[in-house]
Parts: sequence; structure tokens; C-alpha cells
Amino acid sequence: MRFVWAVVAFVLAAALIGAGIAQRTIFMGPDSVQEKVQIEEPAPFILLDGDVLRAHPGAQTLLISGDGDIFSAYGRTADMEAWLADSDYNQVTVDDDGSFQVEHIAAPAAEDDAVDSGDAETEEPTAEDDPAADSGRNPVGSDLWLNSFSDTDSLSLDNLRLPEGVSVLVAYDGTENAPDDIVASWPLDTSTPAAGPLMAGGGVLLLVGLILYVLGIRHQRRGRGPRRKGPGPLPVTEPIDVASLPAGERAAIESGATPAKPQATDDDVQDAEIVDEPAAPADEKTGEKTDEQTEGKSTMKAADPARRRRRLLVVPVLGLTAVLAAGCSSDSWPQLGAPEATPSPTPTVIAPENQKPPAVTEGQAERILGEISTTLVEADTNRDLDLAKTRLDGPALTARTTDYALRTAIPDSPVPAAIPTDDVEVVLPEATDRWPRTTLLLSKSADDETVPPVLLTMTQQDPWSNYKVTNIAEMSADAVFPDVAAAWLGTALVPDDSAFLSIAPGELAAAFADVVDTGEKSASNGLFDDLSQKLATSIRDSRQTVVQNLIDNGAAETSEVSFDMAPTDTPAVSMTTLDSGAIVGITLTDAETVKPTSADAVIRFGDNAKANALTGVSESAKGVVTTYEFQLFFSVPAQGSTEQIKLLASRQDLVSVEVIK
Repeated sequence: MRFVWAVVAFVLAAALIGAGIAQRTIFMGPDSVQEKVQIEEPAPFILLDGDVLRAHPGAQTLLISGDGDIFSAYGRTADMEAWLADSDYNQVTVDDDGSFQVEHIAAPAAEDDAVDSGDAETEEPTAEDDPAADSGRNPVGSDLWLNSFSDTDSLSLDNLRLPEGVSVLVAYDGTENAPDDIVASWPLDTSTPAAGPLMAGGGVLLLVGLILYVLGIRHQRRGRGPRRKGPGPLPVTEPIDVASLPAGERAAIESGATPAKPQATDDDVQDAEIVDEPAAPADEKTGEKTDEQTEGKSTMKAADPARRRRRLLVVPVLGLTAVLAAGCSSDSWPQLGAPEATPSPTPTVIAPENQKPPAVTEGQAERILGEISTTLVEADTNRDLDLAKTRLDGPALTARTTDYALRTAIPDSPVPAAIPTDDVEVVLPEATDRWPRTTLLLSKSADDETVPPVLLTMTQQDPWSNYKVTNIAEMSADAVFPDVAAAWLGTALVPDDSAFLSIAPGELAAAFADVVDTGEKSASNGLFDDLSQKLATSIRDSRQTVVQNLIDNGAAETSEVSFDMAPTDTPAVSMTTLDSGAIVGITLTDAETVKPTSADAVIRFGDNAKANALTGVSESAKGVVTTYEFQLFFSVPAQGSTEQIKLLASRQDLVSVEVIK
């Protein structure tokens, strides 16, 4: 019966193990679903709508094959459509039935080549303005992309999880037709939670079957062993009459001698009972084991290999079970009590109705700032103004232009400090879907504490332009940065004539200039905090130094000096804060004019190497005007607030030295 149950256990074990293996092999379906994008009419660009990659659940994979350097990027759908507004491209969308639909969109006529960028229209540059207009626009390096990828002949974008409103661009270099071998794939659930339990159960049954089989063999062997006969009936014990015995036997009994043991015959051996006697003790004199003791030890040794063989039968079974269990991944077992993701708390921020998306994401802004810093380091090292123009504009470009001219004439002049990018502490983008777009950044150095934090604004004029730094200044160690909105929410620009601030952004530059020029007599003097007052005082002190130099050189009677601080034509950049205030960036110039008071007098520059380098002369009969540029950032409170206007960052640069003609 043991063999019958062993066979049943073997059959069930084979069925369970086979079923478990089959679930992981022949019965397992494909691990992904794939769909190919069919392009009928080639174009330089292919725009894959986000719905295409979300046609199936799960992480998205895009495999692009072609011949050459393949480029792909993803970004906001509206931004990409704006970037492609003047180009031929194929747009791939999803129909109501879930199938891919490809629509070829031709470039508009030249007279219609314009893109809405706010209140005004930004026209696409012509061939004279843009050398790439005839040869196609290369998408590589655009700041508009959230992320970009490139590879040769084959490009795979793995584990994409694009949200709604994000699309993918595919191209070469914008001139030749984009690669049309595009396959999108999504993973399928190939987990088999029953496979592991089936194979484990089969292993257990296999072990049970082997145990039953071993027990059956053991029982069978015991049944076929030697049969031992029991002793027959013994005669009744009667007293022996010693007197009647022969004389020899009687003498032996009386003397206590043991009679000789009769020799046993073969028949007697067959009928004898087999009795296992205990081994005799060792001889007391010699300490050697007797023959009976040696025979007992041999019997014990003979029994040990049999027990070891029975134990070794279990080892292959346990090993097979362990191999089956170890070969099963987590997909082969039911996931009981899997922990659920717990959402992390986020600050409660109520977005305004009809809130526009931020101009850039936090990661995008950090990447752009890194590229700006790298470009400017190269431009500063080589004094390459054309390269600097690709990343600077407005007051920041004016300051760099003068610096390159001075360092060309005076090689020992220091190189401008690089913009730190280690720790971008604040990213405040404008929330808009039009152009131009502005973003404010506060960046620090993580390794060098002597490098001051840098506060800057960068602006993108149109979809085809990269961001350029317009205002940049070093933040004071005593300044406290106001609370601003999160990068994912963005903020709004404040108009120059806004009445919701303690002072309109368009009037801030003139108010601070008046404080510098007239000091305590200024009507705006009480609006600014101590840091602002210290800056105004330092500017007045530097002016007094110039006057004292004229006196020391004996030129006070033959010359006169005047100073005038005034706003520039550059409009203020104002971005709202969470306390209904604003961060306002302004630019002012401080003109220092030295004129002779006599027709016979001239203004000599002496050892002023910068004046000599910028003017190309060493003296002037009519005078000289030296202009300094100030880039300042203020935190302006809301209207009705009792707080003062706080200085956040400042920067002073020499921008020109001109001879009066």
C-alpha cells in the first residue's frame, strides 16, 4: 500500500510542477504590446502627441531607428507646436478607436509666418536674419525642451511616463526627413502568482512520495529476512540420582569439572536459535577487547551505512524543492500585504483660476542655467563677444562688452566670476503660454563660501530663441529673500504702473536715484531699508573721493565735476511674491562728468589705464564722461504695508568712458 501512495504522490507532484513551469514558459504571453507609427508623407519633424504614448497603461518605450544622428525631445505640446509653427511636420495622434492617425501639416505661407507672442506678434526671422532659415532649424540645444536625447542609427527612450499635455519630437537635424521607423511599446503584466505555490506544492508531494517509497522498500526487506525458530518444549526437571551414575560421571560432578562440550552437527546449527548476546567486557589484565566485544562493534558498524543511505535519499528531494523555489521570481508568487504608496504632504497652495503653466520646470531651469554658465565661462576666457551674445542681453551684455574691451587692452584685468550652479535655491518662472517669458533664479556655490549668491533674471524672446540673462547681481549676506511661489506654480509679472505695490515698478529706479543724489532731502528716503541706505551712502562716498582727487592734484580751480544717477531705458522686471509684494529688478547709470573751467585747461587721464583704453587718448580739452551701471534687485511690499523697500542684490560695472566733443 505504501508503494501505491508513493506512486500517487509522484503523479501529483509531476502534475503540479509541470503546471507551474508551464505557466512561466509555454502558457506565458508576450511581455509587451507594440505598435508601429506608419508615416506616409515624409517631413523633417515628427510630433508624437502624448496620447500616443498613453494609448496603453504602464511605462512607455519608444524605439526609433534610422540612418545617422537621431534626435528626440519631449516638452509641452503647446510649446512644441509653437516651435514647429513655420515648419513641415507630421503630427501623430490617437483616434477614438485607439488607432494611430498621422496628419501632415505643411509650413504656412511666408506672409502668414508669424506666431502669437503676447500683445504683439513675433515674426519668424527671414533668411537674412537667420542663416538657418533656408537650411532648416536644428532642434538640438533648444531651451524649450524638458529633456532631449540623441544617438546614432538607433535611439531608445525607455521608461517614459509622460503626463497629459506633453509630446515627443523626432528629427535628424531639421533639414532631412525625420526617421520613419518608430515603434512604441508598453509592458504587459506577466506575473503568474500561482506558479510558485504550484511548484512548491509539487516539491512537497515529491518529498512525501520518496518517503513512502523508502518506507515500502524497508517494509518489504524486513518481510523477506531469516526466520528464527523458537526452542521446543523442555523436559520436566527431575532430581538426578548421583549414586546410580557411572563412576566417571559421578567423579566429575563431585569434583566440579565441566564436561566436554559436544560437537554440534550441521542439522543442529540449522535448528539452533539465533541469539544476539552482549559483548563481553575487556580482559581485566591485558585491557584488550574480547572476541565477543569485537563482534558486537562490527554489528553496530554494519548498521550505520544503512541509516546513512536512508538519510541521503532525502537530500536530492530537498535540493530539487529549493531549486524550484529559488527559480521563481516575485512575479511567480502572490503579493500579499504589499505596502501601498503613501503620498507625501505638500504645502497647500491654491492656484488662481485659469492659471497658465510655468515658463520652465525646476529641472529645466537648472539645466538652462548650467548651460548659460558654461557658455559664459568659455566666452569670458576667450573674450568672445559673439558667443556671449548667445546667452546675455540688456544690461548684462552691456557690462560684458566693456569688460572684454578692457581686458583686451589691459591683459592683467580679472576675468568675471562664473555664475554658480551648484545650488539653485530659488526658481521663480513666469506662468504664461506666450512670449517673451521671464524666469528669476537665485543660485549659490556649494563648495566655496566666499562666492556670493547670484540673483538673476533670464528671458526667452520667442520659441526659437534660447534664454538670455538680462539682469544679474550679487546678493548681500544680510539680505532676506522673500517667500515666493513654488516652481511648479509660477508667478506673474507686475506691470510698470501697478498701483498694488508701495511704489510702482516703473518709478522705483527714479526714486532710488533721487535718494542717492539728494540723500535725506529726498522725498523717497524713508521708503528704503538700511541696506539700501548703505548702498546710497557708499555711492556718495565714491563721488566725494573723485572730488578729493581733483583737489589733491591741484585741479579743483581749473576743472569741475558733476554726478547724475538716472534710470536706463531698460524696463523693470517685476515678479510677484506670496505676500502680494514683488521682486523688482532695475538698472541705473551714474554719470561722472569732469570738465575744464578754463579754455587753457585740459583734462589729463594720467595713470587711469581704463580711461586710456576705452577712449584711446590721454587727455581731453572739453572734458570726459565716465558712466557706471548699477543692476539692483529690491523686494517691494504691497500697497498699505508698513514694511520698507528692501535691497536684495546689487552690482556695479564700468560701462563707458567718453570724451566730450
